[in-house]
Amino acid sequence: MEQTNRPIRLQLKGIHKYFERGTVNENHVLKGIDLTLYDGDFVTVIGGNGAGKSTLMNTISGALLPDSGMIEIDHQEVTKLPTNKRAKLVSYVFQDTRMGTASRLTIEENMALANRRGLSRSLRKGVNDKDRDAMRYELKKLELGLEDRLGAEVQFLSGGQRQALTLLMATLRKPQLLLLDEHTAALDPKTSEMVLGLTAKIIEEQALTSLMITHNMQDALELGNRLIMLHQGRIVVDVSGEEKEQLTVDKLVNLFKQVSGESVTNDAMLLY
Repeated sequence: MEQTNRPIRLQLKGIHKYFERGTVNENHVLKGIDLTLYDGDFVTVIGGNGAGKSTLMNTISGALLPDSGMIEIDHQEVTKLPTNKRAKLVSYVFQDTRMGTASRLTIEENMALANRRGLSRSLRKGVNDKDRDAMRYELKKLELGLEDRLGAEVQFLSGGQRQALTLLMATLRKPQLLLLDEHTAALDPKTSEMVLGLTAKIIEEQALTSLMITHNMQDALELGNRLIMLHQGRIVVDVSGEEKEQLTVDKLVNLFKQVSGESVTNDAMLLY
């Protein structure tokens, strides 16, 4: 990985995570992960089924707590803090398009909730005209016509519209870290391309520090400034800058073989 003088936004030191520890079904998923993300890093994450990708994301978000190791976000130790205590720092967009929004609430109500993420509760209720103008301004950037549908319940949006809205909501208040867990995997190819383009645009415009899991190696190469590969709970590849730019899918496959000693056939990694 190339050297940088940018501030550190995320630091993982010696992260281990087990499931069913101490039983015959013990699964040691994360095996001493060390990872540092710097301000503005857009890191794509690849790896086969069971490599530990989603477990890593959930451990960073607070949905899972590590069995050992340390996590710092923006120089704040959050190792033992649950998800709600990290809300000011971390935003998470899931693969399931239903998870980032409340189905029975309107677009307006969902955005109002997102705009209060991480803030203390107050007696203020409702949405005023100034709020609506701000919402329409943000929604217009999506170019999906949602600015004219503030009163529509989110359950009636398409998957792509809903995921675009979720992405917008996750970044209304700039997080220190944006986590994207295969957030286009449930979409058709055309819609996936639209959401990925929107993702790259928002990350660039807000200079967000982001970690994105993808099963598509071509997307992993084309997006972001850095790529990491997980294998059996460890980071086996970490490339950035010119080294990443020169990679192709074939070169990445060969690199995986070199560092892991394994072939990428037999579903060890999904190429597309």
